[in-house]
Amino acid sequence: MDLKEIQNLIKFVANSGVAEVKLEMDDVKITIRTTLEGNVTETTYVQQMPAQNTLQQALAPQPVAPVVAVPVPVSEDSKYVTIKSPIIGTFYRKPSPDKPMFVEVGTTIGKGDVLCVIEAMKLFNEIESEISGKIVKILVDDMSPVEFDQPLFLVDPS
Repeated sequence: MDLKEIQNLIKFVANSGVAEVKLEMDDVKITIRTTLEGNVTETTYVQQMPAQNTLQQALAPQPVAPVVAVPVPVSEDSKYVTIKSPIIGTFYRKPSPDKPMFVEVGTTIGKGDVLCVIEAMKLFNEIESEISGKIVKILVDDMSPVEFDQPLFLVDPS
């Protein structure tokens, strides 16, 4: 089961009104709990592996691939493109508290430029742009939680 399937499952469970779902397959166990108060979704994802592989993985450094935000046109007649969150997590506009913002309104960006960081499960994922253009609007406040596919930025690609 890949990340996209898990994210779709979380969305489905959250929208269905079910309180808890447990899914167990070969080496994967997933529990999704939702509470109606405040629409909080708690997800536990456990992948069980043989002890030898776990020890080898703990000793070996894990490479982290950059997460890329896929641009989506806002509407048919709009000239702006919406960049949406590819993952669930906490949105940060700066790499650290003492550093400047990655982008501001009016910043010209290029393909591959880092726009923000989203923290998910104690990992900080740099979100890179797939398009070139100019930031027109930042749709999320710094240090705010974001959902999968939530709009983050409006970009003028011209």
